[in-house]
This record gives sequence, C-alpha cells and structure tokens, in this order.
Amino acid sequence: MSWLDLLPSSEKSKVRKKLRSPETYEKLREKVKGPEALEQEMEKNEAMAELKFALETEPAVQEKLQQQIEHDVKEEGIENLVDIATASPDALQAIEAGNFTIAVESTDEQEQIVLYPEGNVQEKLPLQTHFSDRFL
Repeated sequence: MSWLDLLPSSEKSKVRKKLRSPETYEKLREKVKGPEALEQEMEKNEAMAELKFALETEPAVQEKLQQQIEHDVKEEGIENLVDIATASPDALQAIEAGNFTIAVESTDEQEQIVLYPEGNVQEKLPLQTHFSDRFL
C-alpha cells in the first residue's frame, strides 16, 4: 500500500496528472546525466577521495599543497582563490600569511578543497572550483 492509495480519487487524479506534466518530465530529464558526465564525475570523486586520504595520512602532501596555495595567493590574489565576500578579514589575513590547514569536505552537493584559517577564526573557505580541479 502506498501513500497514493490513501488519497481520495479526485486527489489521486490530480497527482497523476501533475506527475505526467511536460514540465515535470523536463525537470526529471535535466537531472539525468549521460554516461560521459557520470564517468567524469566518478573520476573526480575518486581523485577527491585519494586527495582526502593523502592529506590525512601523508604530511608531505599537506605541506606541498599548502606551499602551492600560498604561491597561488601571491600570484593570482586571494580574491581569485576563495570567495572573499563571505570571508572575514581575519580569515583572509591568516590565509595570506600562510596560517591555514587544508581539508576535503562536502560543500553543497560536491566534494571540494577547503581552507581553515588558524587562530580564533572558526570558518572554512572553499577554493574556487577551477583551483580545486587544478590541484587534483
């Protein structure tokens, strides 16, 4: 017995009609991914999982990635590396000074590299997607 069986017949017909609407069908079609997109997403997820494991188990990887991020902050500017609109000035200063740790965490619906500024600041700043992809 499903929840649909518990509704009156007039409500059942409304629900069925809504589920068959072209708009609903189009929304479902947009969510469906092709084999190439799924393969790319799987490869990215696998690379993120390997990076997360390496960051947790190998201090050399953490140091090397931190050096690369510090270099990119100097070369590209911090505003191109992270979203500065949501960051506090203390967090930006800590990152520019090289006082941060790196982790891989879920933000929204995907895994992403995030920076945790050291000190009293308790916030995480996700890297821009193109930088995360480049570091992978």
